[in-house]
Amino acid sequence: MQPDGHHLAEFNLGVLKYDWDDPRVKDFVDGIGRVNAIAQRSAGFVWMMDGDEMEAEQLAPEGALGGNPRLASTLSVWEDAAHLEHFVWNTVHKRFYDRKAEWYDAVDAVRLVMWWVPEGHRPTTTEAMERFRHLEAHGDSEFAFGWAHLKEAELWKTKQCGEAA
Repeated sequence: MQPDGHHLAEFNLGVLKYDWDDPRVKDFVDGIGRVNAIAQRSAGFVWMMDGDEMEAEQLAPEGALGGNPRLASTLSVWEDAAHLEHFVWNTVHKRFYDRKAEWYDAVDAVRLVMWWVPEGHRPTTTEAMERFRHLEAHGDSEFAFGWAHLKEAELWKTKQCGEAA
């Protein structure tokens, strides 16, 4: 249940099967701007780490994300689970989600973590990776969770999203 005065942070990441300039991931790469623009115009959207900052975080060898040049990730904040869920499953984002096996390695592994943040807080990638690792090691908790932990979330169940998503 969403605590009063809090928003929902989400961090997702995956490792691309191919380099960013490989034609086999062209549709994914070409769609990132479109998907992010739709997110930013969506009801309930609060904040997203911008592309240049995220790229720098992803490529930093000593950074929280490990410097993998094929890493693709998003860190954002939403007013609540319902708004995030609508964006993920009822917009063009769903078409990209459906093609994840074409573009990503280990698609059945944990690739998403969510947690509650005080309104106005902008999480860092260090914070996001701490939550992600906690979810991987311990499963859903109030500290870090996936869709199954959100009792109000229902769309992931009918939109072909397993608990590991």
